[in-house]
Amino acid sequence: MLLALDIGNTRIKAAVFEHNTLVEVVSFLEIDWQSAMISFLNKYPKCTDLMVASVGNISKEQLSAFENRLTVHFISRTDRFPFHNLYGTPNTLGIDRIVLASGAVLQYPKQNRLVIDAGTCITYDFITDEDQYLGGAIAPGIRLRYEAMHQYTSKLPLLTKRIPQHFIGNTTEEAMHAGVVQGMLHEIDGFIDQYHQQYSKIIIILTGGDANFLANQLKNTIFANSNFLLESLNQTFQYKIKHD
Repeated sequence: MLLALDIGNTRIKAAVFEHNTLVEVVSFLEIDWQSAMISFLNKYPKCTDLMVASVGNISKEQLSAFENRLTVHFISRTDRFPFHNLYGTPNTLGIDRIVLASGAVLQYPKQNRLVIDAGTCITYDFITDEDQYLGGAIAPGIRLRYEAMHQYTSKLPLLTKRIPQHFIGNTTEEAMHAGVVQGMLHEIDGFIDQYHQQYSKIIIILTGGDANFLANQLKNTIFANSNFLLESLNQTFQYKIKHD
């Protein structure tokens, strides 16, 4: 069994896989990561490998403390992946984006793929049907947009995300919800339309913590899967084992 660990900027997600079957997913805060890991491993003692993708603050040394219980694998930019990386600054490409691109290629072979990860930041990653990773875009996510309006103005409140009742907000709070949520929806649909103008038959994959919140509001056809990065970690692990 494989334990996949996605260490993000805000939260950590862990999943247990039995081959290609997702057994369980849990999410926890960084402060709770050690106790959560111990609890998870006690529940699934047959886990033999830990596959880690991290953009957060937990160090390799901290995770290596679990090497007495399972083999720890860290995703590195120098690993072999099932795509040709054409990014202009490959050494700055986020590990999470690399894993998502890898999963998209392995799960949707010989197709144009656009992976949209709606987390702390929202990222767009495009891989062609010839398995060439071209890059994409990075923008503030939903939470950052609400926080920015609150922190950089003197009077706007800090709100919790909510689908606006109407695209015309008739109160300040409704106007903020319309600006953040409708603005992000227009952004996502706009990017998708732009890709469709240049590429045909694109598979659109929406993932991340806000994927389910946004999915039903988009006009474009997408595959919404909030666990796509974890699934991609599992697939990348199997690819790594076969090709090492």
